[in-house]
Amino acid sequence: MQLLKKPEWLRKKTCYSRRFIEISSMLAKHKLHTVCQEANCPNISECFNNKTATFLILGPYCTRTCVFCSIEKHCPEPPDTGEIDAICSAVKYLGLSYCVITSVTRDDLPDGGADFFCQVVQALKKRFPDIEIELLVPDFNGNTKALELILKQEISVFNHNIETVPDLYTQIRPQADYRQSLSVLETAAQHGYKVKTGLMAGLGENDEQIFRTLDDIKKTGCKIITIGQYLQPSLRHFPVKRYVTLRQFEEYAKYGQSIGIKKMLCGPFVRSSYHAGETAQTCCPETKNAYDLVY
Repeated sequence: MQLLKKPEWLRKKTCYSRRFIEISSMLAKHKLHTVCQEANCPNISECFNNKTATFLILGPYCTRTCVFCSIEKHCPEPPDTGEIDAICSAVKYLGLSYCVITSVTRDDLPDGGADFFCQVVQALKKRFPDIEIELLVPDFNGNTKALELILKQEISVFNHNIETVPDLYTQIRPQADYRQSLSVLETAAQHGYKVKTGLMAGLGENDEQIFRTLDDIKKTGCKIITIGQYLQPSLRHFPVKRYVTLRQFEEYAKYGQSIGIKKMLCGPFVRSSYHAGETAQTCCPETKNAYDLVY
C-alpha cells in the first residue's frame, strides 16, 4: 500500500531548547516516563518548554497491541513504588498546579493498576493539597471494582479515551471494547466527575462515523472531548488513511457543541492531555458550550 504523504503543515520539528534539555534530564534522573516521550507526541517541545508533561506510570511497557500506539509492547515488570516519590519530586521541580497522570495498560495485574493510580493521587494530594489532578485511565479490562477504586479519589478530571469509531475497534484496538469504554465514561459521570475523552481522526473513519460516535459519547455525560489527527509513529504502525482539514475539525467541534458537549478541543495537533489544565478550567457549570481549534 502506498503511504499518504504528510502535508508540510503537519511537520513539527522538536526544538531542543535549554529548557527542553533541562526537563528531559530531570525526567531521566528520576527514571520517569512520560506519554510525551513514549508516544512520540508532536507537541513535546511546546509542553516541555512550558514546563508541563503527562506522567506515564506502571512502567514503559504495555500489554496491549493497539496498532496506532508507539508505546512498547512487552512483558512488563512489577509496579515500581519508586515512581510515586519520583513523580512528587518532578511535580515540585516543575511547579505544577495541574498534573496529568496516565499509564500503560496493565492487563497482567488483577486490578489493571488501579490501586497504583490511587497511591499516586494520594501521595500528590498529601504533599501538594491544592494540586488539581487529571487521570487518564485504561478500561481496567472491564473490572468494575478497579474502576470504583479510581472513582473514590480526589481528582479534578476523569479521562478515558474512546480513541476511534466503533466500526474500527477490531482493527485498531483489538483488545478493547467500544461499549465497555462508553460504560467507563458513563460510570464516572454518574459519580459526579468532570469526564473527558479523546478521538483520533485519520484511521479510516468518515465524518459521519465521527458524528455518530460523538452522539454516543454525549449520552454518557462526558463534558470534554478532544479530537486530533492520527500520525503514524513508524512504518511498523497502522498507516494514516486521510489527513483531516482544519475545516473538518471545525465541523466536528461545531457538531459537538450543537449536541451539548461542554468543551470541544479539535485540530491536527490536539492530543488528549494537550492544554489539559486550561481546558478543564474553561469547562465549569456556568460556562457556555465552547470549542477551540488548534492548528
